[in-house]
Formats: sequence, structure tokens, C-alpha cells
Amino acid sequence: MDMDLGMSINPSKALIALVGLVCITVLLAVGKIQTSEGVPILTMIIGYSIGNGINALRGTENSGIINKKKDPK
Repeated sequence: MDMDLGMSINPSKALIALVGLVCITVLLAVGKIQTSEGVPILTMIIGYSIGNGINALRGTENSGIINKKKDPK
């Protein structure tokens, strides 16, 4: 089942976001940072990723994690 939404993924930026999410989550889990410090960072990373996906669907120019595919004409 192939779901082509007309978007491409930027693997390097997606990896950076994923590593950030994992690191902050682990630091929160082991108690090295407070919830008041970690949750805003998690919210920013998730919001950035969602915002880039929405921009890609709308066709707005961005250099984010998810971009609209270019037509190979």
C-alpha cells in the first residue's frame, strides 16, 4: 500500500528532531531535567515538525523536515 502525499522527507533534519525527542525524553525519565524545562523543548520540536508538514501540504516554501516533492519535468 503506497501512500504518496506529494511530500518528501529530509532525513537529516528528521533524524535531528528524533534524536532531540529521545534525548529530552530520557533526561526527563531519569530525572536529570525538570518537567518545566523539558516539556517546552518537546513541544517546540513536535510543533516544528507538525508545522513543516502543514507547510508542505499547503505548498508553502520551507526548508524543514518535510517538503513538497518537486515535479521532475
